[in-house]
Formats: sequence, C-alpha cells, structure tokens
Amino acid sequence: MSVTARLFAAAAEAVGANQVTVEASNVAGLREVLGAAGESAGPVIRQCAVLEGGVRRDDAHVLAEGAMVDVMPPFAGG
Repeated sequence: MSVTARLFAAAAEAVGANQVTVEASNVAGLREVLGAAGESAGPVIRQCAVLEGGVRRDDAHVLAEGAMVDVMPPFAGG
C-alpha cells in the first residue's frame, strides 16, 4: 500500500527528505523501508514515534492505502 510519511527533525535528516511516499502495509514495514534510506536512518527511525491522525501507532498497526503518517523523533530539552 502506498503511504506518505512526513518526517521531522533528525528523522528527516537521516532519511534525506521531509516527505516520502513508500510501499508499506503496517508501521513495522514503514520503519523497515525508512530505516534502509540512509546509513544512519535505521537507528533514528527505530526511536521515532509514528502517528496517524494524530494518534501514536504501534508497529502492528495496519496502514490504509494513501495514509498520511508523521514520523517524529523523541523530543528533548525544556
């Protein structure tokens, strides 16, 4: 299924884009594809939250065709 991922901060830097459209059926598949996008992408993407419709989704969550998800690294600071 075609899914569009919006990437933020370190995730965007690691993948090399702010937005990508990839083939993935669930969040785990999305992480696999994004993690292969660059040398440092895997460790960064594994730490990211994946949100669909503003709700954090776990790796087993099935993504709908045409879904838009946000990939956000952990926040730090205060």
